[in-house]
Amino acid sequence: MNHLLKLSSRINFYGLTKPLQPVIGKRDFARTLWYMCKSPVNVTSSEIKNNSSIKKPSLVCSCGCGTRNAHSKSERELVEFLTEEIVAEKKGLKMKTIPAELDSFKVKLNGAEVELTKQTDKEKIVISFNINHTVDADDEAEVDPRADNPNFAEMRSKPQFEIDIIKGSTTLSFTCSFLQGTPQEGEYNDVFGIDEITIYNGEWNDKVYAVAGDVLDGYLYDLLMNLLEEKGISNEFAEKLSDLSTAYEHSSYIALLENISKFTTGK
Repeated sequence: MNHLLKLSSRINFYGLTKPLQPVIGKRDFARTLWYMCKSPVNVTSSEIKNNSSIKKPSLVCSCGCGTRNAHSKSERELVEFLTEEIVAEKKGLKMKTIPAELDSFKVKLNGAEVELTKQTDKEKIVISFNINHTVDADDEAEVDPRADNPNFAEMRSKPQFEIDIIKGSTTLSFTCSFLQGTPQEGEYNDVFGIDEITIYNGEWNDKVYAVAGDVLDGYLYDLLMNLLEEKGISNEFAEKLSDLSTAYEHSSYIALLENISKFTTGK
């Protein structure tokens, strides 16, 4: 099933194409700065030297390529920055390896896409999401960038995710996203909510009817949330999913920095 196609093609209650979750993650501050201010990180020259991905700048060429005048000033400055940035980002990693399982769901990684699968005798549950453009700072943190040691919030990945509960040839499908802000008095303290729900036989196509979560009957909505919790998709699980997504997005970001450095140095 093409989940990305599904998300971009469905029609909402008002007859308009439902937009995907807004793209977030604009970096008003350098990523390393966020992590370093949360838990101070001092990058030493010895750590840069021991970085397995990039060599310490040499006396011949400051980017570490070992040749004289091989790169432009901007290329050398870029690689020098990346050398320190990669070391600092690796020190900020909270999860060194991505787990193969998450609460009995098997984890499969494919580029920016993540798929969690759980198979039972009665049904198969598939949770899928994409880590691109999912990073934002913790909304609850108050930041004063003018302070000497500002305590910047941790950057977290909170992707929109698809839940497919499959029985035989029939799929009950939910599109869910993490809720923003603090719940008001009397509201449920849900970590995530249902954006859309549909059910279909065989493969999904754009003729399948779907309904937005915010126009569902309130009691029906609660029953559907209870169903997801019964299937193991609770608030606690959603927090763990965010932890996994955050760790995988962070490691992917480091890999991107390393590839940019290799591309710039021609290695």
